[in-house]
Amino acid sequence: MAAGVGLVGVAGMPCASIWAQEPPHDVTFAEDFDELWRTLGERYCFFGEKTTDWNAVRRRYRPTAVAAQSRDAFAAVVAAVLGELYDAHTHMSDPPADAVRGPYFDLWVEPLPDGTAIITSVRASSAAADAGVRVGDAVVAIDARPLGTIVKSAMPRCLSRPDPAAHAYACNVAVSGHRGQPRTLSLRSPDGRRREVLVPVKTPVKQPNVESRLLAGNIGSIVIRSFADDAVVAAVDAALLRFRDTTGLIIDVRENGGGDTAVARPIMGRFITEPKAYARMRRRSGAGLGAPWIETVEPRGPFTYRQPVAVLTTRWSASMAEGFPMGMRGIGRAVIVGTPMMRVGAAVFPLRLDRTGVELQYSAEPVYDVQDRPRWLLEPDVSVEGGADILAAALAELNRRSARPGNSA
Repeated sequence: MAAGVGLVGVAGMPCASIWAQEPPHDVTFAEDFDELWRTLGERYCFFGEKTTDWNAVRRRYRPTAVAAQSRDAFAAVVAAVLGELYDAHTHMSDPPADAVRGPYFDLWVEPLPDGTAIITSVRASSAAADAGVRVGDAVVAIDARPLGTIVKSAMPRCLSRPDPAAHAYACNVAVSGHRGQPRTLSLRSPDGRRREVLVPVKTPVKQPNVESRLLAGNIGSIVIRSFADDAVVAAVDAALLRFRDTTGLIIDVRENGGGDTAVARPIMGRFITEPKAYARMRRRSGAGLGAPWIETVEPRGPFTYRQPVAVLTTRWSASMAEGFPMGMRGIGRAVIVGTPMMRVGAAVFPLRLDRTGVELQYSAEPVYDVQDRPRWLLEPDVSVEGGADILAAALAELNRRSARPGNSA
């Protein structure tokens, strides 16, 4: 447009009011649903392991999303869509205060043929543990509802064929209850006796991310509760300086929910003298996964800790707290002692839906050990099941390894 030439509308009226501001775009739940479905369809990494029919997910849930009367109603549809992937690492980032909890909150259960589920692990210091819920108990009902009824409501609806992993996931969702709400568990003991146990809501006790102490036999112990804070690296460095002359070291990640490789990797670097591969990763490429790339760790620090190392794990060692034990074993510097971990096997990507602001995360980059075995199938070197003493098992293993010639893990 030439300078100084004004816009003139019909009947010679100026058009400034028409062009002053672009009208807002159409903001609909349909658009955000389509963004969600398309993004996960292109980037979610575990469709090869799932029996989820992703096209059926769209057919089932899109009409409900479009008809939602509020953001909360739409968010509930998003949560249901994510549940179709039965993946503990793929979930809402901002669920409502009373939403159904994700699986593995304080109990880990395995389904039984009679519609109940046997408890194979109880989270230490949880309200369930405080209330006397024990490994070997079977969950029969929750809040007077049969467990099988709750599991049925939690099951994915869009499977192309039955998958025992989906059923196990739904069982673990069922026993986790709702956020911010107590629950009463109807339990059957191994001897057949029945009892009711109230599991109240427990406010978590704030604990430091890193604690250290010297154990009997000149064994150092470092508890790492998170890999999500850069300060963890300095705290571990300080503990290693204290334990420089110990005969062995325990690193405890049993209550660690994960974090960032940028925190875990420099810690691994304190145990090697040359660069080492510690993991392989992949990413979606078309309908499948692309070629793997190697993740490495560099040596770091004023000295290298060379004595045997044991990393302690439980079912609540999750994400990077699975990658760390796997990596320490991969670089040849640790034995893993405990139970299998949470089996969340991928790095996650965040997703914020543009129009509603609903936030979530999803599994995007599957992780494998240096021998290309999936992280989600990782097993400990020394298995300690049934609620037995993991620390005692680790001490016995370290003492055995320390007695070897050239004592290294």
